Amino acid sequence: MKPFKHRIDQFFLLTQNGTDIPTEIRAGLATFLTASYIIFVQPAVLSETGMDFGAVMTATCISAALGCMIMGLWANYPIALAPGMGINFYFTYTVVIGQGIPWEQALGAVFCSGLILIVLTVLRVREFILNLIPDFLKSGIAAGIGLFIAFIGFVQGGLVVEDPATLVTLGSLKSLPVLVTLLGLVLISVLLYRKVKGAILIGMLVLTLLGLPFGLVSYHGLVSLPPDMGPTLMKMDVVGALELGLITVIFVFVFVDLFDTAGTLVGVSQQAGLLENGKLPRATRAFLPDAIATTAGATMGTSTVVCYIESSTGVAEGGRTGLTAVVVAIFFLLALFFSPVAEMIGGGYTPEIGRTLYPVTAPVLIIVGCLMVSNLTRIDWSKWDEALPAFLTFAGMPLTYSIADGMALGFITYPLTKIFSGKTSEVHPVMAMIAVLFLVRYIMLPG
Repeated sequence: MKPFKHRIDQFFLLTQNGTDIPTEIRAGLATFLTASYIIFVQPAVLSETGMDFGAVMTATCISAALGCMIMGLWANYPIALAPGMGINFYFTYTVVIGQGIPWEQALGAVFCSGLILIVLTVLRVREFILNLIPDFLKSGIAAGIGLFIAFIGFVQGGLVVEDPATLVTLGSLKSLPVLVTLLGLVLISVLLYRKVKGAILIGMLVLTLLGLPFGLVSYHGLVSLPPDMGPTLMKMDVVGALELGLITVIFVFVFVDLFDTAGTLVGVSQQAGLLENGKLPRATRAFLPDAIATTAGATMGTSTVVCYIESSTGVAEGGRTGLTAVVVAIFFLLALFFSPVAEMIGGGYTPEIGRTLYPVTAPVLIIVGCLMVSNLTRIDWSKWDEALPAFLTFAGMPLTYSIADGMALGFITYPLTKIFSGKTSEVHPVMAMIAVLFLVRYIMLPG
Protein backbone atom coordinates (compact mmCIF):
# COMPACT_ATOMS: atom_id res chain seq x y z
CA MET A 1 0.00 0.00 0.00
CA LYS A 2 2.81 2.40 0.80
CA PRO A 3 4.17 2.54 -2.77
CA PHE A 4 0.61 3.12 -4.05
CA LYS A 5 0.02 5.92 -1.54
CA HIS A 6 3.39 7.39 -2.46
CA ARG A 7 2.49 7.39 -6.16
CA ILE A 8 -0.85 9.06 -5.42
CA ASP A 9 0.95 11.64 -3.28
CA GLN A 10 3.47 12.35 -6.01
CA PHE A 11 0.91 12.52 -8.84
CA PHE A 12 -1.45 14.94 -7.08
CA LEU A 13 1.27 16.70 -5.04
CA LEU A 14 -0.66 16.06 -1.83
CA THR A 15 2.15 16.76 0.64
CA GLN A 16 3.21 19.86 -1.28
CA ASN A 17 -0.34 21.19 -0.97
CA GLY A 18 -0.65 20.33 2.71
CA THR A 19 -3.25 17.59 2.34
CA ASP A 20 -3.59 13.80 2.34
CA ILE A 21 -5.73 11.04 0.84
CA PRO A 22 -8.39 10.86 3.62
CA THR A 23 -8.85 14.64 3.51
CA GLU A 24 -9.24 14.64 -0.27
CA ILE A 25 -11.78 11.81 -0.10
CA ARG A 26 -13.83 13.65 2.52
CA ALA A 27 -13.63 16.83 0.46
CA GLY A 28 -14.76 15.01 -2.68
CA LEU A 29 -17.71 13.45 -0.88
CA ALA A 30 -18.71 16.80 0.63
CA THR A 31 -18.59 18.48 -2.79
CA PHE A 32 -20.59 15.69 -4.39
CA LEU A 33 -23.29 15.76 -1.73
CA THR A 34 -23.81 19.51 -2.08
CA ALA A 35 -23.84 19.26 -5.89
CA SER A 36 -25.81 16.00 -6.23
CA TYR A 37 -29.10 17.87 -6.58
CA ILE A 38 -28.20 18.40 -10.25
CA ILE A 39 -28.66 14.65 -10.85
CA PHE A 40 -32.40 15.13 -10.36
CA VAL A 41 -32.91 18.82 -11.14
CA GLN A 42 -31.25 18.67 -14.58
CA PRO A 43 -33.52 15.96 -16.02
CA ALA A 44 -36.54 17.62 -14.41
CA VAL A 45 -35.75 20.87 -16.25
CA LEU A 46 -34.70 19.41 -19.60
CA SER A 47 -37.61 16.95 -19.69
CA GLU A 48 -39.86 20.01 -20.12
CA THR A 49 -38.51 20.14 -23.69
CA GLY A 50 -39.66 16.58 -24.39
CA MET A 51 -36.30 14.96 -23.63
CA ASP A 52 -36.36 11.63 -21.81
CA PHE A 53 -35.93 12.12 -18.03
CA GLY A 54 -33.86 8.98 -17.42
CA ALA A 55 -31.61 9.55 -20.43
CA VAL A 56 -30.83 13.11 -19.31
CA MET A 57 -30.07 11.85 -15.79
CA THR A 58 -27.53 9.35 -17.13
CA ALA A 59 -26.03 11.96 -19.47
CA THR A 60 -25.77 14.38 -16.55
CA CYS A 61 -23.85 11.92 -14.37
CA ILE A 62 -21.48 10.81 -17.13
CA SER A 63 -20.73 14.32 -18.43
CA ALA A 64 -20.15 15.54 -14.86
CA ALA A 65 -17.84 12.59 -14.15
CA LEU A 66 -15.92 13.25 -17.37
CA GLY A 67 -15.40 16.92 -16.53
CA CYS A 68 -14.36 16.16 -12.95
CA MET A 69 -11.96 13.44 -14.06
CA ILE A 70 -10.22 15.72 -16.58
CA MET A 71 -10.05 18.52 -14.02
CA GLY A 72 -8.51 16.18 -11.44
CA LEU A 73 -6.07 14.23 -13.59
CA TRP A 74 -5.09 16.94 -16.09
CA ALA A 75 -5.37 20.25 -14.20
CA ASN A 76 -4.98 18.93 -10.62
CA TYR A 77 -7.54 21.28 -9.07
CA PRO A 78 -10.23 20.40 -6.47
CA ILE A 79 -13.00 21.77 -8.67
CA ALA A 80 -16.04 19.77 -9.69
CA LEU A 81 -18.01 20.15 -12.90
CA ALA A 82 -21.58 19.34 -13.91
CA PRO A 83 -24.33 20.73 -16.15
CA GLY A 84 -24.85 24.32 -15.06
CA MET A 85 -27.89 25.75 -13.34
CA GLY A 86 -29.21 28.86 -15.05
CA ILE A 87 -27.93 27.94 -18.48
CA ASN A 88 -30.16 24.83 -18.36
CA PHE A 89 -33.19 27.12 -17.80
CA TYR A 90 -32.06 29.25 -20.76
CA PHE A 91 -31.77 26.06 -22.85
CA THR A 92 -35.26 24.88 -21.89
CA TYR A 93 -37.45 27.93 -21.43
CA THR A 94 -35.83 30.49 -23.74
CA VAL A 95 -34.39 28.47 -26.61
CA VAL A 96 -36.67 25.43 -26.87
CA ILE A 97 -39.99 26.50 -25.36
CA GLY A 98 -39.65 30.26 -25.91
CA GLN A 99 -38.28 30.21 -29.47
CA GLY A 100 -39.81 26.90 -30.50
CA ILE A 101 -36.42 25.37 -31.38
CA PRO A 102 -36.41 21.53 -31.30
CA TRP A 103 -34.31 20.20 -28.45
CA GLU A 104 -32.11 18.29 -30.90
CA GLN A 105 -31.06 21.54 -32.57
CA ALA A 106 -30.60 23.22 -29.20
CA LEU A 107 -28.21 20.40 -28.29
CA GLY A 108 -26.47 21.09 -31.61
CA ALA A 109 -25.96 24.69 -30.48
CA VAL A 110 -24.48 23.44 -27.18
CA PHE A 111 -22.16 21.13 -29.14
CA CYS A 112 -20.95 24.05 -31.29
CA SER A 113 -20.35 26.19 -28.20
CA GLY A 114 -18.25 23.40 -26.71
CA LEU A 115 -16.07 23.24 -29.82
CA ILE A 116 -15.60 27.02 -29.74
CA LEU A 117 -14.60 26.85 -26.07
CA ILE A 118 -12.04 24.13 -26.87
CA VAL A 119 -10.50 26.35 -29.58
CA LEU A 120 -10.44 29.38 -27.25
CA THR A 121 -8.78 27.26 -24.58
CA VAL A 122 -6.13 25.77 -26.85
CA LEU A 123 -5.32 29.25 -28.17
CA ARG A 124 -5.00 30.37 -24.52
CA VAL A 125 -7.52 33.14 -25.02
CA ARG A 126 -9.39 32.15 -21.84
CA GLU A 127 -6.19 32.12 -19.78
CA PHE A 128 -5.21 35.50 -21.23
CA ILE A 129 -8.54 37.01 -20.18
CA LEU A 130 -8.32 35.46 -16.71
CA ASN A 131 -4.88 36.96 -16.10
CA LEU A 132 -6.11 40.42 -17.14
CA ILE A 133 -8.67 40.57 -14.33
CA PRO A 134 -7.26 42.90 -11.63
CA ASP A 135 -6.83 41.57 -8.10
CA PHE A 136 -9.58 43.72 -6.56
CA LEU A 137 -12.09 42.30 -9.07
CA LYS A 138 -10.88 38.78 -8.33
CA SER A 139 -11.55 39.42 -4.63
CA GLY A 140 -14.97 40.79 -5.53
CA ILE A 141 -15.69 37.70 -7.62
CA ALA A 142 -14.69 35.34 -4.79
CA ALA A 143 -16.78 37.26 -2.25
CA GLY A 144 -19.69 37.47 -4.69
CA ILE A 145 -19.69 33.72 -5.20
CA GLY A 146 -19.69 33.38 -1.41
CA LEU A 147 -22.74 35.64 -1.10
CA PHE A 148 -24.39 33.81 -4.00
CA ILE A 149 -23.81 30.42 -2.37
CA ALA A 150 -25.08 31.73 0.97
CA PHE A 151 -28.21 33.16 -0.65
CA ILE A 152 -28.92 29.81 -2.33
CA GLY A 153 -28.49 28.20 1.09
CA PHE A 154 -30.90 30.66 2.70
CA VAL A 155 -33.51 29.92 0.03
CA GLN A 156 -32.99 26.15 0.03
CA GLY A 157 -33.19 26.07 3.81
CA GLY A 158 -36.40 28.10 3.92
CA LEU A 159 -34.79 30.99 5.82
CA VAL A 160 -35.61 33.32 2.93
CA VAL A 161 -38.91 33.11 1.04
CA GLU A 162 -40.64 35.05 -1.72
CA ASP A 163 -42.73 38.07 -0.85
CA PRO A 164 -44.85 39.99 -3.38
CA ALA A 165 -44.25 43.31 -1.61
CA THR A 166 -40.53 43.09 -0.83
CA LEU A 167 -39.41 40.31 -3.22
CA VAL A 168 -37.95 38.32 -0.31
CA THR A 169 -38.58 38.07 3.41
CA LEU A 170 -37.72 35.91 6.42
CA GLY A 171 -39.22 32.43 6.38
CA SER A 172 -41.16 30.93 9.26
CA LEU A 173 -38.81 30.08 12.12
CA LYS A 174 -41.44 27.57 13.30
CA SER A 175 -41.00 25.54 10.13
CA LEU A 176 -39.29 22.20 10.65
CA PRO A 177 -36.92 22.54 7.63
CA VAL A 178 -35.88 26.00 8.87
CA LEU A 179 -35.20 24.65 12.37
CA VAL A 180 -33.10 21.82 10.91
CA THR A 181 -31.19 24.34 8.78
CA LEU A 182 -30.44 26.51 11.82
CA LEU A 183 -29.42 23.44 13.82
CA GLY A 184 -27.08 22.44 10.99
CA LEU A 185 -25.51 25.90 10.96
CA VAL A 186 -24.78 25.74 14.68
CA LEU A 187 -23.56 22.15 14.56
CA ILE A 188 -21.17 22.64 11.63
CA SER A 189 -19.85 25.96 12.94
CA VAL A 190 -19.06 24.40 16.33
CA LEU A 191 -17.31 21.47 14.65
CA LEU A 192 -15.28 23.89 12.52
CA TYR A 193 -14.41 25.96 15.59
CA ARG A 194 -13.16 22.83 17.34
CA LYS A 195 -11.22 21.92 14.16
CA VAL A 196 -12.92 18.52 13.86
CA LYS A 197 -11.80 16.73 10.69
CA GLY A 198 -14.71 16.16 8.34
CA ALA A 199 -16.82 18.80 10.11
CA ILE A 200 -18.98 19.58 7.07
CA LEU A 201 -19.44 15.93 6.12
CA ILE A 202 -20.28 14.96 9.70
CA GLY A 203 -22.81 17.77 9.84
CA MET A 204 -24.57 16.57 6.69
CA LEU A 205 -24.71 12.96 7.88
CA VAL A 206 -26.13 13.99 11.27
CA LEU A 207 -28.80 16.12 9.59
CA THR A 208 -29.67 13.22 7.27
CA LEU A 209 -30.24 10.91 10.23
CA LEU A 210 -32.26 13.57 12.06
CA GLY A 211 -34.36 14.22 8.97
CA LEU A 212 -35.42 10.60 8.45
CA PRO A 213 -37.94 10.28 11.32
CA PHE A 214 -39.47 13.70 10.51
CA GLY A 215 -39.95 12.97 6.83
CA LEU A 216 -37.49 15.65 5.71
CA VAL A 217 -35.33 12.93 4.21
CA SER A 218 -36.96 10.02 2.40
CA TYR A 219 -35.50 6.53 2.09
CA HIS A 220 -35.90 5.28 -1.48
CA GLY A 221 -33.72 2.19 -1.35
CA LEU A 222 -30.07 1.61 -2.10
CA VAL A 223 -29.44 0.32 -5.62
CA SER A 224 -31.02 0.90 -9.03
CA LEU A 225 -29.98 0.26 -12.63
CA PRO A 226 -28.82 3.28 -14.66
CA PRO A 227 -31.51 4.65 -17.00
CA ASP A 228 -31.01 4.06 -20.74
CA MET A 229 -29.32 6.99 -22.49
CA GLY A 230 -30.52 5.86 -25.93
CA PRO A 231 -33.36 8.40 -26.35
CA THR A 232 -30.88 11.34 -26.31
CA LEU A 233 -27.55 9.75 -27.30
CA MET A 234 -26.11 11.37 -30.48
CA LYS A 235 -29.41 13.08 -31.17
CA MET A 236 -27.93 16.60 -31.40
CA ASP A 237 -28.57 18.29 -34.74
CA VAL A 238 -25.55 20.47 -35.52
CA VAL A 239 -26.47 21.10 -39.16
CA GLY A 240 -30.01 22.05 -38.15
CA ALA A 241 -28.69 24.44 -35.52
CA LEU A 242 -26.48 26.21 -38.05
CA GLU A 243 -29.22 26.28 -40.67
CA LEU A 244 -31.59 27.89 -38.21
CA GLY A 245 -29.04 30.60 -37.66
CA LEU A 246 -28.71 30.00 -33.92
CA ILE A 247 -25.54 32.08 -33.82
CA THR A 248 -26.90 34.28 -31.04
CA VAL A 249 -27.84 31.22 -28.98
CA ILE A 250 -24.39 29.68 -29.49
CA PHE A 251 -22.82 33.02 -28.51
CA VAL A 252 -24.82 33.10 -25.27
CA PHE A 253 -23.78 29.53 -24.42
CA VAL A 254 -20.12 30.43 -25.00
CA PHE A 255 -20.34 33.77 -23.20
CA VAL A 256 -22.03 32.44 -20.07
CA ASP A 257 -19.73 29.41 -19.80
CA LEU A 258 -16.65 31.58 -20.43
CA PHE A 259 -17.28 33.95 -17.52
CA ASP A 260 -19.17 31.56 -15.25
CA THR A 261 -16.22 29.18 -15.24
CA ALA A 262 -13.67 32.02 -14.97
CA GLY A 263 -15.50 33.38 -11.92
CA THR A 264 -15.73 29.99 -10.25
CA LEU A 265 -12.08 29.17 -10.92
CA VAL A 266 -10.98 32.49 -9.43
CA GLY A 267 -13.32 32.30 -6.43
CA VAL A 268 -12.64 28.71 -5.44
CA SER A 269 -8.89 28.93 -6.13
CA GLN A 270 -8.59 32.08 -4.07
CA GLN A 271 -10.46 30.41 -1.22
CA ALA A 272 -8.08 27.43 -1.43
CA GLY A 273 -5.00 29.67 -1.59
CA LEU A 274 -4.03 28.29 -5.01
CA LEU A 275 -3.49 31.62 -6.79
CA GLU A 276 0.14 32.64 -7.25
CA ASN A 277 0.73 36.40 -7.52
CA GLY A 278 -2.93 36.78 -8.38
CA LYS A 279 -2.70 34.28 -11.25
CA LEU A 280 -3.97 30.73 -11.59
CA PRO A 281 -1.20 28.25 -12.45
CA ARG A 282 -2.09 25.75 -15.20
CA ALA A 283 -5.04 27.97 -16.16
CA THR A 284 -5.29 26.56 -19.70
CA ARG A 285 -5.54 23.06 -18.29
CA ALA A 286 -8.21 24.22 -15.85
CA PHE A 287 -10.27 25.69 -18.70
CA LEU A 288 -10.22 22.55 -20.84
CA PRO A 289 -12.47 20.23 -18.74
CA ASP A 290 -15.67 22.28 -19.10
CA ALA A 291 -15.10 22.71 -22.85
CA ILE A 292 -14.59 18.98 -23.44
CA ALA A 293 -17.40 17.96 -21.06
CA THR A 294 -19.81 20.43 -22.72
CA THR A 295 -19.05 19.01 -26.15
CA ALA A 296 -19.34 15.41 -24.95
CA GLY A 297 -22.42 16.21 -22.86
CA ALA A 298 -24.23 17.52 -25.94
CA THR A 299 -23.59 14.22 -27.72
CA MET A 300 -25.06 12.34 -24.74
CA GLY A 301 -28.04 14.59 -24.17
CA THR A 302 -27.44 17.35 -21.63
CA SER A 303 -26.80 21.09 -21.62
CA THR A 304 -23.63 23.13 -20.94
CA VAL A 305 -21.21 21.76 -18.33
CA VAL A 306 -19.54 24.33 -16.05
CA CYS A 307 -17.29 24.48 -13.00
CA TYR A 308 -19.40 24.25 -9.85
CA ILE A 309 -19.41 26.81 -7.07
CA GLU A 310 -20.28 23.94 -4.73
CA SER A 311 -16.59 22.99 -5.06
CA SER A 312 -16.09 25.54 -2.29
CA THR A 313 -17.61 22.98 0.08
CA GLY A 314 -14.83 20.51 -0.63
CA VAL A 315 -12.21 23.25 -0.29
CA ALA A 316 -13.69 24.18 3.09
CA GLU A 317 -13.37 20.50 4.01
CA GLY A 318 -9.64 20.64 3.16
CA GLY A 319 -9.55 19.61 -0.51
CA ARG A 320 -6.59 21.15 -2.33
CA THR A 321 -5.76 18.90 -5.29
CA GLY A 322 -7.28 17.12 -8.24
CA LEU A 323 -7.81 14.01 -6.14
CA THR A 324 -10.89 15.76 -4.73
CA ALA A 325 -12.29 16.18 -8.26
CA VAL A 326 -11.51 12.54 -9.10
CA VAL A 327 -13.43 11.42 -6.01
CA VAL A 328 -16.39 13.57 -7.12
CA ALA A 329 -16.22 11.92 -10.55
CA ILE A 330 -16.33 8.46 -8.97
CA PHE A 331 -19.37 9.41 -6.90
CA PHE A 332 -21.19 10.74 -9.97
CA LEU A 333 -20.61 7.39 -11.67
CA LEU A 334 -21.68 5.48 -8.55
CA ALA A 335 -24.80 7.64 -8.43
CA LEU A 336 -25.93 5.87 -11.61
CA PHE A 337 -26.28 2.72 -9.51
CA PHE A 338 -26.93 4.28 -6.09
CA SER A 339 -29.17 7.17 -7.14
CA PRO A 340 -31.66 6.44 -4.31
CA VAL A 341 -28.91 7.16 -1.74
CA ALA A 342 -27.81 10.35 -3.52
CA GLU A 343 -31.44 11.44 -3.72
CA MET A 344 -31.91 10.76 0.01
CA ILE A 345 -28.96 12.93 1.12
CA GLY A 346 -28.83 15.57 -1.60
CA GLY A 347 -32.48 15.51 -2.60
CA GLY A 348 -35.18 17.90 -1.54
CA TYR A 349 -38.27 17.95 0.63
CA THR A 350 -41.44 19.60 -0.66
CA PRO A 351 -43.57 21.05 2.15
CA GLU A 352 -47.17 22.20 2.02
CA ILE A 353 -46.14 25.57 0.56
CA GLY A 354 -45.21 23.78 -2.66
CA ARG A 355 -41.50 24.67 -2.70
CA THR A 356 -38.65 22.20 -2.53
CA LEU A 357 -36.29 22.72 0.40
CA TYR A 358 -32.90 21.13 1.09
CA PRO A 359 -32.37 21.32 4.86
CA VAL A 360 -29.43 18.86 4.80
CA THR A 361 -27.22 20.76 2.33
CA ALA A 362 -28.50 24.33 2.87
CA PRO A 363 -26.47 24.92 6.08
CA VAL A 364 -23.31 23.83 4.25
CA LEU A 365 -23.83 26.42 1.51
CA ILE A 366 -24.32 29.19 4.10
CA ILE A 367 -21.19 28.14 6.01
CA VAL A 368 -19.11 28.06 2.82
CA GLY A 369 -20.50 31.45 1.80
CA CYS A 370 -19.37 32.85 5.16
CA LEU A 371 -15.86 31.54 4.55
CA MET A 372 -15.61 33.03 1.05
CA VAL A 373 -16.87 36.51 1.95
CA SER A 374 -13.64 37.02 3.92
CA ASN A 375 -12.09 38.00 0.57
CA LEU A 376 -13.67 41.44 1.00
CA THR A 377 -10.80 42.34 3.35
CA ARG A 378 -8.43 42.29 0.36
CA ILE A 379 -10.19 45.21 -1.34
CA ASP A 380 -8.93 48.74 -0.73
CA TRP A 381 -12.21 50.49 0.04
CA SER A 382 -10.57 53.93 0.00
CA LYS A 383 -10.10 53.70 -3.80
CA TRP A 384 -13.50 54.35 -5.36
CA ASP A 385 -12.31 53.44 -8.86
CA GLU A 386 -11.65 49.93 -7.52
CA ALA A 387 -14.14 49.63 -4.64
CA LEU A 388 -17.26 50.33 -6.73
CA PRO A 389 -16.61 47.73 -9.48
CA ALA A 390 -15.69 45.15 -6.81
CA PHE A 391 -18.84 45.99 -4.83
CA LEU A 392 -21.11 45.74 -7.87
CA THR A 393 -19.50 42.40 -8.72
CA PHE A 394 -20.06 40.72 -5.36
CA ALA A 395 -23.44 42.36 -4.69
CA GLY A 396 -24.63 41.71 -8.23
CA MET A 397 -24.12 37.94 -8.19
CA PRO A 398 -26.74 37.06 -5.55
CA LEU A 399 -29.09 39.88 -6.57
CA THR A 400 -29.14 38.83 -10.24
CA TYR A 401 -28.83 35.14 -9.32
CA SER A 402 -26.01 34.81 -11.83
CA ILE A 403 -22.21 34.71 -11.59
CA ALA A 404 -21.87 35.96 -15.17
CA ASP A 405 -24.29 38.88 -14.67
CA GLY A 406 -22.58 39.90 -11.43
CA MET A 407 -19.23 39.88 -13.20
CA ALA A 408 -20.75 41.93 -16.01
CA LEU A 409 -21.64 44.75 -13.61
CA GLY A 410 -18.06 44.90 -12.38
CA PHE A 411 -16.47 44.47 -15.81
CA ILE A 412 -18.59 47.29 -17.29
CA THR A 413 -18.02 49.79 -14.47
CA TYR A 414 -14.31 49.00 -14.03
CA PRO A 415 -13.03 50.64 -17.25
CA LEU A 416 -15.57 53.48 -16.97
CA THR A 417 -14.50 54.46 -13.43
CA LYS A 418 -10.83 54.21 -14.38
CA ILE A 419 -11.22 56.25 -17.56
CA PHE A 420 -13.27 59.02 -15.95
CA SER A 421 -10.88 59.07 -13.00
CA GLY A 422 -8.06 59.93 -15.40
CA LYS A 423 -6.46 56.48 -15.20
CA THR A 424 -7.03 55.30 -18.76
CA SER A 425 -3.55 53.77 -18.91
CA GLU A 426 -4.52 51.27 -16.18
CA VAL A 427 -7.25 49.75 -18.37
CA HIS A 428 -6.08 47.05 -20.75
CA PRO A 429 -7.72 47.40 -24.19
CA VAL A 430 -9.02 43.82 -23.95
CA MET A 431 -10.79 44.61 -20.67
CA ALA A 432 -12.43 47.60 -22.37
CA MET A 433 -13.46 45.34 -25.25
CA ILE A 434 -14.96 42.82 -22.81
CA ALA A 435 -17.00 45.62 -21.24
CA VAL A 436 -18.32 46.54 -24.68
CA LEU A 437 -19.17 42.89 -25.41
CA PHE A 438 -21.11 42.65 -22.16
CA LEU A 439 -23.04 45.79 -23.09
CA VAL A 440 -23.76 44.44 -26.59
CA ARG A 441 -24.98 41.17 -25.13
CA TYR A 442 -27.48 42.90 -22.85
CA ILE A 443 -28.64 45.22 -25.63
CA MET A 444 -29.33 42.14 -27.79
CA LEU A 445 -31.34 40.37 -25.09
CA PRO A 446 -35.11 40.48 -25.74
CA GLY A 447 -37.16 42.82 -23.52
